[in-house]
Amino acid sequence: MAEKRNIFLVGPMGAGKSTIGRELADKLHLEFFDSDQEIERRTGADIAWVFDLEGEEGFRKREETVIDDLSEMQGIVLATGGGSVISDIVRNRLSARGIVVYLETTIDKQVARTQRDRRRPLLQTSEDPRTVLENLAVERNPLYEEIADVIVQTDDQSAKVVANKIVERLDF
Repeated sequence: MAEKRNIFLVGPMGAGKSTIGRELADKLHLEFFDSDQEIERRTGADIAWVFDLEGEEGFRKREETVIDDLSEMQGIVLATGGGSVISDIVRNRLSARGIVVYLETTIDKQVARTQRDRRRPLLQTSEDPRTVLENLAVERNPLYEEIADVIVQTDDQSAKVVANKIVERLDF
């Protein structure tokens, strides 16, 4: 039997990593994990609370640990947090331990998809989420591209269509 490969989804908030990840895992009969949900499960608190109590630095340390643990598994689909790629350690582990798929989206789509979501701490600290998303894109998009084995555009496509495109591109 062939070795089960991991698929790691990276991209900005609102790109659809969790939704597409679940669809992809179902399609490929793999286990799905979401790094943010795993952090919440382990801490017993939501991401916003972790940010409030420990700041972004404390959250990123937890995220690094969770992604290290999950990426050591075999045959999973992992939706990572949008900012996880700022860590060299996370980027190296994802690149070494699986296939990295960058889910690319526009700022307009991010704004539309995140505008009512109160679970995104980085957007809660600003009166202008668009500017926050634009600044994050400048910092993070090159990091997503750096580690991506595959880049897939998610705008105006259903999770099912994007998952099918990923499967076609990966030749699973």
